[in-house]
Amino acid sequence: MLIGVLCSLVRVEEKLIFQALRQRGVAYEKLDDREVIFNLHDAGPFRRYDLILERCINHSRALYALKILNDWGIKTVNSAEVARICGDKLLTTLALRQHQVPVPPNLVAFTPESALVAIEQLGYPVVLKPCIGSWGRLVAKINDREAAEAVLEHKQILGSYHHSIYYIQKYIDKPGRDIRAFVIGDETVAAIYRTSDHWITNTARGGKASNCPVTPELHALCQRAAQAVGGGALAIDLLESPDGLLVNEVNYTMEFRNSIAPTGVDIPGRLVDYVLKEAAA
Repeated sequence: MLIGVLCSLVRVEEKLIFQALRQRGVAYEKLDDREVIFNLHDAGPFRRYDLILERCINHSRALYALKILNDWGIKTVNSAEVARICGDKLLTTLALRQHQVPVPPNLVAFTPESALVAIEQLGYPVVLKPCIGSWGRLVAKINDREAAEAVLEHKQILGSYHHSIYYIQKYIDKPGRDIRAFVIGDETVAAIYRTSDHWITNTARGGKASNCPVTPELHALCQRAAQAVGGGALAIDLLESPDGLLVNEVNYTMEFRNSIAPTGVDIPGRLVDYVLKEAAA
């Protein structure tokens, strides 16, 4: 068996994945997305892989690479369709809603003027997010009309194409933390609380990770969310609200370096076991 690992910078996560593959005696090759070339008329060089695990940092590279590979019939984790949905917060929300998965209230508008009306309909505070983005970047909590006008003007003048779509979410007054759960296939293998004094709790932004018990309720909701976007190996972000757990986002290239120690779960090992199972299927 030969596994390809499509990545760019080799982070802690990729090193742990490589280590898990070596421990299992599995041959693998690193495919650097900064160097790889796809001949759209010849899939031959890639047919030698039993499966390719996608670990790109760049969403566009991941999305197009997976689409090419899947159209050639080459197995990947995750699939291009899962990446397409999870890489776009609007598409993720639509998929979750179609499967009756509870999410925060959301509105979408296409101009600054209609976005301001939408924000005031939803009621302050709100969170304005780019549809495509990660690590809590360019996410703004808006507490009043003056802030809304300023942020909307900045997005209009300085933003790219992606910032011309105004994805507006009701701010959920969470208890100083959120939950990230790791779903691999039909298992919710681990979960962490991400705690911070700041309203953004991403560990990439300083949030502290601690173990979160995987209760039957949490597992069931995570499985529903995973199935809504197409399944695979996913990191699911949830908010604790007065009305219960809400699914906030679903991530298709999971980061787990800060979650292994607090949970005691060998997440890279579980991921590799899933990859090998899929490759052999």
